[in-house]
Amino acid sequence: MKESADQSTQSGDEILKNFFSGGVAGCCAKTAIAPLDRVKILLQARHKHFQHLGVWSSINEVVEHEGYRALYKGNGAMMVRIFPYGAIQFMTYEWCKKKTKMKLLSGSLAGLAAVICTYPLDMIRARLAYQSRGERKYKGIIHTFYTIWHHEGHFKALYRGVTPTLIGMIPYAGAAFYTYETTKIFLLTKGPPQFSKPIPNNPTERILIIPANLCVGGIAGAIAQTITRILQNLKTVYGEHGFLGLYRGLSINYIRAIPAAAISFTVFEKMKAFLNTTFPPASSAKS
Repeated sequence: MKESADQSTQSGDEILKNFFSGGVAGCCAKTAIAPLDRVKILLQARHKHFQHLGVWSSINEVVEHEGYRALYKGNGAMMVRIFPYGAIQFMTYEWCKKKTKMKLLSGSLAGLAAVICTYPLDMIRARLAYQSRGERKYKGIIHTFYTIWHHEGHFKALYRGVTPTLIGMIPYAGAAFYTYETTKIFLLTKGPPQFSKPIPNNPTERILIIPANLCVGGIAGAIAQTITRILQNLKTVYGEHGFLGLYRGLSINYIRAIPAAAISFTVFEKMKAFLNTTFPPASSAKS
């Protein structure tokens, strides 16, 4: 009974560590690419002031007319959303991976769980980020939520458009986690020793150094973005624009996805290692 209770406590500690590490990782990644996220929203929605511009010229346009802080408009709502998103995603992935031993399936389930739990906050963040040059329809997170809830259809309005997001998340999250885990394991077992170092409180195990971790995370993000883009556009684009049409508009997604995935996976690993060192599992503490 005591051994079962110890295992339960250790499992609970691990879940909390994964939850917190995932939340911090998500916040760091999204803050780093917040300007690109805002520009993407303006371009995708064909905002009247930006529909004729490219990525970098749109950033210059925002800075020139609204100041540098405007590049982070909506980022407060993003942080409210991304902490639970990253926390749920990484926590679910680690839990599912232990139960199923299937990285691809675990990644997809983790992505679905994160989207379902945080989609309304993403919609609120997008509404705030879309405002530009004196537009003041929404005054903040709570006001945006109130407006959508009371004027657009309550609960259904907060989840409008969630189905395409869920469909796109299945291949993206699955491919990202699978690629990251597979590449990480390969480097740890067969890669040059310079790419890794021993864990401080467990010298028999090794972790990737930060530059290697960033590269592996970036590769995972690039591959996941490519696969998702192809699957989303395969039916509608190929017939009209041919093979190259499948990659149209992919550049800004690469610019966003690669650093975001690199930072997210790396911060998660480092936060988890830090927490395991600072608060070692019960069995490690006793020994």
